[in-house]
Parts: sequence; structure tokens; C-alpha cells
Amino acid sequence: MITVIGNLKGGAGKSTVTFNLAVWLQSQQKTVQCYDFDPQATLLDVGEVRDEQQFEPAIKINSRFQKDKVNDVDEILIDVGTGSMSNLKRAITLADRILIPVAPSQADVWSTQRFLYLISGLIKNEKPPEIIAFINRADTHQKVKESDETEEALRTLPGIHVLKPRLCQRTAYRRSFSEGLAVFELSKSSKAAKEFIEFAQLFYYGEPQE
Repeated sequence: MITVIGNLKGGAGKSTVTFNLAVWLQSQQKTVQCYDFDPQATLLDVGEVRDEQQFEPAIKINSRFQKDKVNDVDEILIDVGTGSMSNLKRAITLADRILIPVAPSQADVWSTQRFLYLISGLIKNEKPPEIIAFINRADTHQKVKESDETEEALRTLPGIHVLKPRLCQRTAYRRSFSEGLAVFELSKSSKAAKEFIEFAQLFYYGEPQE
């Protein structure tokens, strides 16, 4: 299964989501290969930190796609942004599913809509990938309604499935990422760890696991 984690707008948290998802999938006894198609190479950077610290499980991250390796692993994750439109377009054509992290703002909704147009223009006579979106870096204050409004707007877009679990704007994601750890490795009992596991279970299994 090839999953592309992408967005047309920067700052959505693609690399953080890709990295945490890769570590979580390996905790589920899945073999995982990651590809960093973004010129910023943030995913490659965190992979190097994890390797230097010798954390287990090790995360395999490459910058060039190896088609002959597709059948060797359970899951392939591709982190890609608009830094290279050729890489973004290629990733879309490879994808079985596309995961879109969306920050809570109207601008991000518009960007997601443009991304859907791009996907539909590239996938014509082939089986279309499953397209999944979710709110990332969501508001943590109950009185701030921008996350709710963004999710409501996303649900009006055609051909997209919106996950209900959200990942919030928490320092735990930045801290764990900088240390080469998934957020649930840094602290299993943190709010960030619990929300990420809930998100990952629903994304991958379609329902929470015991």
C-alpha cells in the first residue's frame, strides 16, 4: 500500500505526521519504507537523528523511489510538498491513498480544494486513490471554533473522506520530532500520544483497536 502524505500549503505538518505514522505502523508489526520527496528533506533529517540516537525500530527513509522494492514491505509512506511539483505529481500517480493534513484556516480549505483539482487532473483513466483529510494542528481551546469550521468546510468537498480524530497544536509533537522520537515514544500517557494513536488506528484499521 502506497500512502502519500501531501498538501499544496506549507506548514501543515506533513513530515511530523509521516514520521509518527511510520513508527506507529512498525509498532503494529508492519514493515515500512518512507520516501522524502520534499526538497526541504525534513523527514530525512529526523531519520538521521533517530539513527544517530540508535532508537528502535529504525525507520528506513530514502529520497529516490525504488519501484522494485514495493513488494518487499507492507506500507510505503511518501512525504511530498510543493517544493518540487514534479515529485508531487509523480507521487500522486503512485498513490493508493492520499492523506491530507489540513491546518484550521479558510486558506487551508482553499488549498485542499486546489489539491483535489490537481489530483483529479492527474488520475483520469486509472483507479483513483482514496483521499483522506484530517485537521492537523487543531485548536486546543474550546472557545476557538476555527477547527470545527474547517472540518465542516472540508466535508463539503467532493471525493474526500474526513477523519473525525484531530491532531492538536501541541509542543509534544515538536519536542519529540526534534529528538527523533514519535510522540507516543516520548510519553505514552500524554494527550498528544493518546490522540495520535486514536488517529492512527482509525486511519489504518477504520476503528479503534483494543
